[in-house]
Amino acid sequence: MNEDDYRPEQRSASGKPMVPSTPRDVVHIRIGSFILVFLVAIGAISIFAGVGWLAVVAGVAAVATIVDIVLAVRRQKQRGSGEAG
Repeated sequence: MNEDDYRPEQRSASGKPMVPSTPRDVVHIRIGSFILVFLVAIGAISIFAGVGWLAVVAGVAAVATIVDIVLAVRRQKQRGSGEAG
């Protein structure tokens, strides 16, 4: 690591580290997108296989995952910086 790339961590008055995005938001975005790929694949395979109920379950789970990702991105944007900001 280059000395110019080093930026010390900012700390609050109480000494706690201050970061622009929470690890929880990053996990929600990254794992959510990973899960979304599998849900789309499961939905597509179930449609071709003629298992309609599984396609509906995958669709509902995909919508829930998309809502979770959108909420995580909005939380990061409200912080003003970070992975989504």
